[in-house]
Amino acid sequence: PAPTPPVAAAAPTKDDLNKRIASIIASNPVMLFMKGNPDAPRCGFSSKVVAALKETEIPFGHFDILSDDAVRQGVKEYANWPTFPQLYAGNELLGGCDIILEMHESGELKPAIQEMISA
Repeated sequence: PAPTPPVAAAAPTKDDLNKRIASIIASNPVMLFMKGNPDAPRCGFSSKVVAALKETEIPFGHFDILSDDAVRQGVKEYANWPTFPQLYAGNELLGGCDIILEMHESGELKPAIQEMISA
């Protein structure tokens, strides 16, 4: 008999994708959705946010959005935030590159993150 063709995996539903994104965010008190990784950022904006975070000395997790197109597209809708990087603290969106850099320059970034992760 002819081999049966492989069954294509169904695309994740929006609900499944949102659960996965929530799980990624919850996997670390501070989570950065970025292009690349902290040791090798793949865009200037991600690089600037990584540098600001490293200066705060607050540990953070990361997710390379270039490695998973479903997550990349889904996170934009999840947070209603169209650009990357996106920084989450205490399961809430703190902001993107401009907001993070402004907060860092004004000295607000570290205390804001600390407050969000201790809430």
